[in-house]
Amino acid sequence: MIFGIPLSELIFLAIALLVAGAVTGILAGVFGVGGGAVIVPVLYELFIAISVPEPVRMPLCVGTSLAVIIPTSIRSFNAHRRKGMVDMSIVKIWAVPVVLGVIAGGVIARYAPADLFKTVFVVVAGISAVRLLFGKDSWKLADDMPSSFIMRLYGLLIGVLSALMGIGGGQLSSLFMTFYGRPIHQAVATSSGLGVLISIPGAISYIYAGWPRAAQFPDVTALQFPLALGYVSVLGFIMFVPTSIMTAPLGARLAHALPKRKLEVLFGLFLLFVCARFVISFFY
Repeated sequence: MIFGIPLSELIFLAIALLVAGAVTGILAGVFGVGGGAVIVPVLYELFIAISVPEPVRMPLCVGTSLAVIIPTSIRSFNAHRRKGMVDMSIVKIWAVPVVLGVIAGGVIARYAPADLFKTVFVVVAGISAVRLLFGKDSWKLADDMPSSFIMRLYGLLIGVLSALMGIGGGQLSSLFMTFYGRPIHQAVATSSGLGVLISIPGAISYIYAGWPRAAQFPDVTALQFPLALGYVSVLGFIMFVPTSIMTAPLGARLAHALPKRKLEVLFGLFLLFVCARFVISFFY
């Protein structure tokens, strides 16, 4: 027993986090996402198993996800940039509004009820799943990117939603870019740059947002509020990061070398499953 938790459960938790970290790294490279769409639901189930209090469970998943995708996003972005596929002009336009949106999301997280995080996740992941499963090349709004003003507004929205969902913004920005005629590989590569802009200020914001909440649960063990700094679990961060860093470059190579359709279908089905899981949790 460690911290009142059986050793076998701790070993299972560690293995689960390491495996999820490896999957996260691959997805970061393949889809230009930070892996938050995988990290958040995995942590949610694990935090239920170790009895993390319901009021802080979902924001703790989101904050930890943002921290985990910091190194993953950096590695993924560097791998795509070396291949010359990142459109830095778009990254520069989005940089300031995305960061401002992330900060706003962190402020919302300080006061928001737990169900808000699930609602945002279900809506965004559901839209992404529909695009992955049924999207066609003909689904376009225009053949070129919109004005800088529209781009900045969308960047602000990406920042807020990503901060509340715990993702690196790749799903949202890739969707936007493909609707405006950008090739999927360039959209994926460019979107990887947003993960860096979102994850660092996002993790800091969640440390700030969750700091006063930890004091409201003085009777739980360190693993029930897993070695947390605010809404960031240090335990989750430590266990996810090693394998996610190692597998991110592999994901980037797969993105440029393999047909993506089967991976898109599987990822879309996974997102639908997670959406259904969170919807059910509203009632039980």
